[in-house]
Amino acid sequence: MFSGFMMNTWVAASIVAVIAGVVGFFAVLRGSTFAAHAIPNGAFAGAAGASLIGVNTLAGLAVFSIAGALGIGAFGRRARHDVATALILVLMLGIGALFISLGSQYAQETYSLLFGEVFGISPDVLLPIGVLGGLSILALLVIFRPLMLTSAMPEVAEARGVRPQRVEIIFLLVMALATSMTVPVVGALLMFSLMIGPAAAARSFTARPGLAVTLSVVFGLVTVWIGIAVSYETNWPLGFFVGVLGAVFFLAGRAWATLH
Repeated sequence: MFSGFMMNTWVAASIVAVIAGVVGFFAVLRGSTFAAHAIPNGAFAGAAGASLIGVNTLAGLAVFSIAGALGIGAFGRRARHDVATALILVLMLGIGALFISLGSQYAQETYSLLFGEVFGISPDVLLPIGVLGGLSILALLVIFRPLMLTSAMPEVAEARGVRPQRVEIIFLLVMALATSMTVPVVGALLMFSLMIGPAAAARSFTARPGLAVTLSVVFGLVTVWIGIAVSYETNWPLGFFVGVLGAVFFLAGRAWATLH
């Protein structure tokens, strides 16, 4: 379990869990969970298109992730962009369906983009994931104060000269950056589960931002570590355990909040 190619699995999944924990906290805080679902799921169309024309799939993921984030940020209304998010998601899924229909060997690639290939991680993938993950977290640290202010008190932020829409677009771009490299590892669907479940649970346990981010990362790490270990032993899909553990953490957080 801890030898050979499995070490790449543990390292890559841990990096993804940290990225998802940090970015997911702000997604839950800002009510951007639908966008967190739409961006990685729609971005698979970019990977399908890149494979179709013989370009690196990571480039296609990045382009469609950024385009989706800009579309949601530009067309969404203040404090509510669910309609714009739905339209962008439908558009990207439609384009992805077209790209897949034009090819003849994308079934396995599409499956891996949706559900990931965490047990087949190449060592060459670890460095790009780590670099982009570090850049995403660094960007959130740079905009931390305006991001928190626009999330909790958007009217006060505007009165102080902070433009909520600009902060929202920057955050969506950071989310796109974070997901574009992690989708090939855990898949679009698992990335959404890992980004929302632990973060939502952390917010139920505490209202302190720093502690909530830390708990979100810890819950994410525990989720992937237990998921990988049990999936390795049982040969059951990792996605099942990630989804179940995310739900368990969330229910535990809600129970804690109710009791306290």
